[in-house]
Amino acid sequence: MTGNTPIHIPVLLDEVIAALAPRDGGLYVDGTFGAGGYSRALLRSASCRVIGIDRDPAAIERGRTLAQEFPGRLEVIEGRFGDMDRLLADHGVTSVDGVALDVGVSSPQIDEPERGFSFRFDGPLDMRMGRDGPTAADVVNTADEAELADIIYHLGEERMARRVARAIVAARREAPIERTARLAEIIRSVVPKGKGDGIDPATRSFQALRIHVNDELGELRRGLSAAESLLAPGGRLAVVSFHSLEDREVKAFLRERSSPPPSPSRHTPVTAVAAHHPSFRLLSRKPVDPSEAEARNNPRARSARLRAAERTEAPAFPAPGKEAA
Repeated sequence: MTGNTPIHIPVLLDEVIAALAPRDGGLYVDGTFGAGGYSRALLRSASCRVIGIDRDPAAIERGRTLAQEFPGRLEVIEGRFGDMDRLLADHGVTSVDGVALDVGVSSPQIDEPERGFSFRFDGPLDMRMGRDGPTAADVVNTADEAELADIIYHLGEERMARRVARAIVAARREAPIERTARLAEIIRSVVPKGKGDGIDPATRSFQALRIHVNDELGELRRGLSAAESLLAPGGRLAVVSFHSLEDREVKAFLRERSSPPPSPSRHTPVTAVAAHHPSFRLLSRKPVDPSEAEARNNPRARSARLRAAERTEAPAFPAPGKEAA
């Protein structure tokens, strides 16, 4: 980074690099490029190449600047990491040695009020990581009360989701909800602040809308499957998640992919997935949490969890919605 621009240090950086174990001549994918923290660390750790992927045009611009520091070793592609197998195939790449994913919203996105991700700043109610699709304002102003309640309950784990949805619908009758500050005020008016937890009452509802607008859980499922198909035997997958919904997805994926096939039974037909030999070997059965020092110095790190695994020589499991070959 040039000038006085601070270098963003991503969560669990040392642990992610240790899990990926970059080697000279290797090719690695930073599927959630963001501010380029993992990419920079990979490029400094070994004489390797990195392909960064991000749907955010601002991240692509940051990537072009970083690429100048590592001539011929960093390429940044605009797109969704859930499409990484197709995106890389378009660039002639069908096999990689490691994939890093830092799931959720990036710090630069949160810190820019005009992106509309945070209730801490007033800005347009957008929340899109890319340039396409409905905004959060579109959702809160057009979805019916039941749909809003479902989104907020299932994706935000907000116990008072019905109350929040009812308040949103009542408020938008007076005027469209177009700013983050107004939405946060509406939510705070009906959700009491928790005792001693320090969590803003708007946190869970904002999280739910962001996940919905960006289809983050669907993107994560597609990204995990794409990484499985791309990783060469011995390649590593490292995924950092920040809340229980994401972590459950990663845990379930790796548990299925690392478990031996069940013993055959003459009474029960063996499904295509069940018949597969493990495509991953877990590097640790338990997730890696941030150190006390990191959690103290970076509040965003407190809820982070890293799960990592190594690709075996077994074929990839059938991708969701596809039949086995």
